[in-house]
Amino acid sequence: MELATLKFACLDTETTGLSPDGGGKVCEVAVSISQGGKVLEEFSTLINPDMPMHPDVIAIHGITNEMVKDAPLFKDVLPTLKRLFDGCVLVAHNADFDIGFLKSEFEQCGEKFPDYPVLDTLKLARKSGLFERNRLGHIVEQLGLCSDGWHRAMADTKMGEQVLYYFLNLLCNRGIKTWEELSACQFKKWKDLTINLKEINV
Repeated sequence: MELATLKFACLDTETTGLSPDGGGKVCEVAVSISQGGKVLEEFSTLINPDMPMHPDVIAIHGITNEMVKDAPLFKDVLPTLKRLFDGCVLVAHNADFDIGFLKSEFEQCGEKFPDYPVLDTLKLARKSGLFERNRLGHIVEQLGLCSDGWHRAMADTKMGEQVLYYFLNLLCNRGIKTWEELSACQFKKWKDLTINLKEINV
């Protein structure tokens, strides 16, 4: 698949815990659909996890039990998410975390999570070797971009989208043209791929 034709669904979730295996649930989700750097659609909502959230979790993302009390359940937003994700590459920073929660929520709604292509900007950052620290907020700050709202779903989604297109511009200028080539940059050090990145300056 040519990169120019791909639609990207940048996303982020906020959750009640660190793992769905430990009973954690999604309490906020945000998605931004883009193609060629142009945003096509955005969606964000709080989600009622149908369980109380621990104060330690609330301290991280600032979402309170009162805030989600009247929010929709995950099953209520599932049709919208399926429509948004259809035909897209899913993009997240530390995608295993977000995708793991989404898979669990889909399954609890009686649906199988489709086999979407996934791009992890955390893996791209690690394999690029360009950053002092690879957490999303730190990458954004190192690039001189705004990190306001870090740890809320839409703010993190939009930061991740900026980082995605930063990487896409770098890689496209150095010969990466297809999804298969881009995906490989998540798993191999960039200097070991057949592209010249020696002159990159961050």
